[in-house]
Amino acid sequence: MSKADKRNKFLAVFERIRVELIDHMKSEKMPEDAVTWFNESLIYNVPGGKLNRGISVVDTVTILLNRSLTDDEYFKAALLGWCIELLQAFFLVSDDMMDGSISRRGHPCWYRVHDVKGLGKVHNVAINDSFMLEGAIYHLLKTHFRRESYYVDLLELFQDVTYKTEMGQLVDLITAPEDNIDIRKYNLDKHTFIVRYKTAFYSFYLSVALAMRMCGVPDVYELNGKTIEPYKEADRILIPMGEFFQVQDDYLDYHGTEAEIGKVGTDIVDGKCSWCVCTALKYGTEAQKQLLYENYGKKGADQAVREQAVKDMYNDEQGLNIPRRYEEYQKKAVAEINAMIDQVPEPAAHEVVKGNMLRRDAFRAFLSKITDRKA
Repeated sequence: MSKADKRNKFLAVFERIRVELIDHMKSEKMPEDAVTWFNESLIYNVPGGKLNRGISVVDTVTILLNRSLTDDEYFKAALLGWCIELLQAFFLVSDDMMDGSISRRGHPCWYRVHDVKGLGKVHNVAINDSFMLEGAIYHLLKTHFRRESYYVDLLELFQDVTYKTEMGQLVDLITAPEDNIDIRKYNLDKHTFIVRYKTAFYSFYLSVALAMRMCGVPDVYELNGKTIEPYKEADRILIPMGEFFQVQDDYLDYHGTEAEIGKVGTDIVDGKCSWCVCTALKYGTEAQKQLLYENYGKKGADQAVREQAVKDMYNDEQGLNIPRRYEEYQKKAVAEINAMIDQVPEPAAHEVVKGNMLRRDAFRAFLSKITDRKA
């Protein structure tokens, strides 16, 4: 199946889920304007983007079972994938408000939409809209999984990962408060901590862990006389993979164009604790650091000039050369992640695959989706 066909098949499940959520709203006797508003919120915020997180649940279930999925298996795996996309939408709608972002996926951020089907501008209603996107996750899980033996495991995964992500967001926000940015507090260790909690758990670990629960992978099993803890193995590989992904994101925010990445990069103007600035602070000269202190995270009439000054310093091939440092980082990170994947114990090729044990290809498939990405 081509990448486009795989995406279209996955999107067809969203349409089924959207209708189900709207029908539930109607069954609750919600006013027509509220139903229309929620429907627009779903369409605007959920199915955009690359959908890697959601499709990876389907891919991982297929790899673990080592066969084509039945229609019911596909729907359940895809539904779990769309629950991650709903979680992503919840995070992005609220995060864009916190950051005062302008665009997302090539369109105005949801809170900046001026009119929703004649019902008025979004503005602060986006706060409640984000809550409803999260609430939809638990409605869907209850409707489709409450009779499954792993239902509580699914609930705990979503709740634990959401809480961890919010912890990471808290550290990110107070490390770089909009009204009092002090980049002297930034360093690569703090950056790693933030991205581990803010991005890696929900963007990487969650997809594979949900697939593992659906396939019946236990907390512990024996393989070739060894005790395997598969969820710890997944954590060991996927969290560094998530860190790598966020470093890519940080780099693309400064180096990519809006046409390439679907948004206006704002990390420099917003004063974000980004991999780029942390790297510049670690390796820069005193003069380069002073330029950062004077221009990074400085908003005002001349913010575009200050932003360009930082970018010029990043781009200086005879100086910091952030593109070269990023290329070196990427090669090293991919090699280290591949080495960790090679250490995953898995059944021999001749053994019957039941889906209840880890397979290295589940991690390789995820890594292949993000290596050398341009957006």
